[in-house]
This record gives sequence, C-alpha cells and structure tokens, in this order.
Amino acid sequence: MTAPVFVVDDFTAGADGRYVLDGPEGRHAVSVKRLHAGEDVVLTDGAGRWAQCVVLDTEGKDRLVVTLGAVAEEPAESPRITVVQALPKGDRGELAVETMTETGVDAVVPWTAARCITQWKGDRGLKALAKWRATAREAGKQSRRVRFPEIADAASTKQVAALLADADFAAVLHEEGSEPLATAELPAAGHIVLVVGPEGGVSPAELTAFAEAGARPYRLGRSVLRTSTAGTAATALLLGRTGRWS
Repeated sequence: MTAPVFVVDDFTAGADGRYVLDGPEGRHAVSVKRLHAGEDVVLTDGAGRWAQCVVLDTEGKDRLVVTLGAVAEEPAESPRITVVQALPKGDRGELAVETMTETGVDAVVPWTAARCITQWKGDRGLKALAKWRATAREAGKQSRRVRFPEIADAASTKQVAALLADADFAAVLHEEGSEPLATAELPAAGHIVLVVGPEGGVSPAELTAFAEAGARPYRLGRSVLRTSTAGTAATALLLGRTGRWS
C-alpha cells in the first residue's frame, strides 16, 4: 500500500526541515486517517510536484508535523489523454470524473452537447464545475496521483471541434458504422482527444462538425455503455494500448 496523499500549496519547510500540514488536509490526516509518528505520507501540489515525508508528531486535531523530503516533479504522461464528456444527469458527472481520474485520464472537458438534458447556466453551472474539480482532486488523492487531471471550463460544440482539430488522434465514441477503438492506429506521443456523447447520442450536426475537425467515429464493443462509464472504459483501453499501463 502506498503512502496517503495530501495536497499543499507550497513546500516551504522550517530551518529544521519540519513541515506542518494544517487546515482541512491536516484535519483529515490527524482526525480521519489518524496518522502517527513514523508513518509515511506524500505531499503534492496536484500539478506534478511532490515530496515523500515521514510523520514526526500531531498537534491538536488538525496539525500534522512531518519531515519534508526532497521535492521531485513527475513528468506529464505521453500521450496525453483528454476526454470530452457530455453533461450527464444528476451526479453521474461526478461519477464519470471520479472513475476517469482513478483510471488515469489527464484532462476532462465538460461538453454542452445538443442532446444533453442537463445544462450548466449561471451559478448552477459554476457550482457543478466546482463539484467536478473537487471530485478530481479527491479522486486524485485516493488513487495516489501527484498530477491531478485538469477539469476545463464547459465547452461548446464549436470549442470541442477546435480541440479535436489540434489533436494527434481524435475520436468520437459512436456505435453506428464505426470501427473498433481497440484496433485504431494510435500515436506514440502527442495528444489523444476522445468525445463521449450524452445518453441521447451525438447529433448528426455534431458528428459532421467533428468529422470536419478530423475526428473519426469509433466504437468500444458490442454493448452500449452509459455516458458516465464510457469515458472510463475508453481511457483504460487507450492506457493499455499506448503502453502507459505497461
């Protein structure tokens, strides 16, 4: 079992090498995880910088004192995998973000597709986006990642098409008349962008816009997955095929 991960804003330790983890992260370490002297922890900024630390002591209910190890930086993975996720109903968006984060996706782009029932508007949209970002952070910690996925602002179909046009491999999950993603020729490096449509499917106009941007339709298998699970399954397939899981 790897050491638990906690998020910090900086890695500034005292002259004696002691670092105090406080606030919500410190409270979680002391009161929930109940860490004790001698145990290992990892501190990270969630953007690739991290340090292996050893617990020295606890102070009260929300302060964990550790010796700060050398700060390292984990390089970004290649090829980079971005999933454009159509907005699902209810809390299925957070489920999709959680499982894709645990699997290893590098970025998620919320997409307001034509057939989405859910719409992010005004304060409701800002709150929903904040939930997705909080979910990615917590899932990143849970899965012991030190580079959390980026959760972009919600994108329109036009913005998604522009993203696909710049990709080294662009795909739209679509079951009709498409070839298997499992046999597609993938780049060894660069940027892979995958579009997951809503429960109602990607509209003909959207398929046309994405095709003009260079994206081809692919299918995962014979069964039809829900929008909240398709991205995770596709990410796992791509991670295995590109060697990132080797």
